This record gives sequence, structure tokens and C-alpha cells, in this order.
Amino acid sequence: MSTGDVMRELLHIFFVFARIGALTFGGGYSMLPLMRRELTIKLGWLADEDVINYFAVAQCLPGVIAINTSMLVGYRRRKLPGLLAAGLGMALPSIIIILIIAGFITGFMETEAVGHAFNGIRAAVLALILNTAVKMWATGVKDIFGVIIFAASLGAFVCLAVSPAVPVICGIISGIIIKERSNRKGQQ
Repeated sequence: MSTGDVMRELLHIFFVFARIGALTFGGGYSMLPLMRRELTIKLGWLADEDVINYFAVAQCLPGVIAINTSMLVGYRRRKLPGLLAAGLGMALPSIIIILIIAGFITGFMETEAVGHAFNGIRAAVLALILNTAVKMWATGVKDIFGVIIFAASLGAFVCLAVSPAVPVICGIISGIIIKERSNRKGQQ
């Protein structure tokens, strides 16, 4: 692949994540439906299962989930240069928007219309997250053990307010143990 082709691909990675970053309101979870549509359906860069896996790993890393996820995808596409292009693409729209808003913020956030707008955005983001969760259920939960791990993780989030890293790490350990047990039973 020529240097020009590599640069075009890096720019493509940058602009894909810049578009996702510019259209994501509500944090990392609200990014998931848009990222899934862009990366799995539109571009075919990832399978649904990959999106779930990258999102889970990104939650365990320090930093912003959206940027961590984008950098994992960028790394998969073009190693370190892809990681940088994806991370910058995801972060740059937020930085620009924050700088613009900071210039006009005085008195802006206290207006009633802005409060109503943010309430509407939160409701729409919740609908997007629920829609993606329903669509990804089949990919992430494949058997009764998956249902148990899901229920335990949800319970830990709701009742104990644990860090996302705890259920992910417990899910990894549980998955390994369950797979090893089923492999041993299959060999007997």
C-alpha cells in the first residue's frame, strides 16, 4: 500500500470518528448505536460482537469510553497511526463545541429553553441506547450462563453502583471457567 493510500485511509478513519464524535450527545453509551451503525452496518469494519467487546474493554480503561473505543477500532485498522487518527477524530468535535459554547455560556445554561432541549436530548439518547441494547442482546447473550452473567451485572450496576470494570472482569473470569468446564465435559 502506498503512502498516499495509507494517508487516505487515516483521513477516512479520522473523519468517520469525527462524524461520530460530532453527532454523539450524552456520553459514551449514547455513542454505541451510532458507532454500531457506522462501523458494522455501513462500513463493515466490525461485527456486532466486536463492537460489544471493544466497548467492554474501553470501559475498563481509564479515560473517556467513546475515545477509548474509537482508539481500539483505529488500532485494529491501522495500528498506532489509526489509533491516533481515530482518537483525534472522536475528540476534536467535542473540543471545538466546548470552546464555542464557552464563549457564549454566560447566562445561556439557565434559560428555560436550554433546559427543555437537554431534557429532550436525554430522552432521545435513552431510546437509542435501549434500541441498541435490544439489537445486541442476541450477540452478547448466547445461553443460560450469559443470562445469569447479564442479570448479575445489571444487579451490580443498579443495586451496588459498581464500576463497569468489575462486571466486565467478572464476566471474563466466568466465561473462561464456564468454557473450560464445558470443554472438560465434552472430552469425557
